[in-house]
Amino acid sequence: MLIFDGRLGEGGGQILRTCLSLSALLGRPFRMEHIRAGRRKPGLKPQHLACVRAAAAICGAEVVGDELHSQTLEFHPQHSPQNGRYTFDVTQEAKQGSAGSTSLILQAVIWPLLFSGGASQISIRGGTHVNFSPSFHYLQNVTFPNYRKFGIQAHLMLHEWGWYPKGGGQINAEIMPLAGPSLQAVDLQPLPTTAVRGLSIATNLPGHIPHRMARRADNLLQAAGYSLKINTKRQKSHSEGAGLFLWSENGRVGGTGLGRPGYPAQSVAEDAVHELLATPPAQGFVDPHLVDQLLIPMALADGPSHMMVSKWTPHAQTNAAILQEWLNVRIDHQDGKVEVDPVADTR
Repeated sequence: MLIFDGRLGEGGGQILRTCLSLSALLGRPFRMEHIRAGRRKPGLKPQHLACVRAAAAICGAEVVGDELHSQTLEFHPQHSPQNGRYTFDVTQEAKQGSAGSTSLILQAVIWPLLFSGGASQISIRGGTHVNFSPSFHYLQNVTFPNYRKFGIQAHLMLHEWGWYPKGGGQINAEIMPLAGPSLQAVDLQPLPTTAVRGLSIATNLPGHIPHRMARRADNLLQAAGYSLKINTKRQKSHSEGAGLFLWSENGRVGGTGLGRPGYPAQSVAEDAVHELLATPPAQGFVDPHLVDQLLIPMALADGPSHMMVSKWTPHAQTNAAILQEWLNVRIDHQDGKVEVDPVADTR
């Protein structure tokens, strides 16, 4: 059994998600103490508990400590990952409405399911566009286009919008088994672009809001030397919400702005543009959020992979350290270049 201290590095939930993914994939048990010790409210929140239950369902794991606010967990897989139809609901774990992130649950289960030998259909209910996690549109337009470079075939669909605090959203995913025994190595050299795409959306709110957000984003990006093609939408949904989602045409960078009561539409657009331009698409580097999401497939690939990054964060450093505990992999970063080299086949 591997034993982990949740106080490692930035002490967040990514440590747990990475361990759940690799434990289910490799069939090796682990114990984690001081879960999310670096957060204001430590322990398992509903979305983390949903990750635990989701990973356990895929590999039949016996689990100790799987309850809200628990800071210690043991996870014992009982069989190899099984493909199939799965539904995971953050609300069930919260026992009330919850906007816990659906995207983070998907990221916890995709890796064992890829190696399960068959196709899987997944429905995940909770928050689809919430703070501190990739939005559905980031996954669709940044994360998964890059995953396909590894040979991953997965299809995403937004069934229902879920905003903070009510949640109630749903994403569906179909994950196809890998065509070969392992993921393909990738080399993400700089890919400069000045073309940006986007979506400005409001649900159960006046129709002028998405147009105001889109105009502000367009003005800011034009002033910075970028061209923007953006769709504006007003839809009905389970709850009120608004957001502006941007992504570079090269698929390396995303930006998100989320509305909240009393927060001006123009400010939502400014948030999204500021996040996008923090890693200028004209440089062609990978943004910090995508770095975190690419480390696992790079570590599972059949050879060394490379990417040029705008920033190597403490979050990425923590994830790299956890991966090196599970896998015989070397992860180096210097002067913006990251190399991930699986030096032996650990599967």
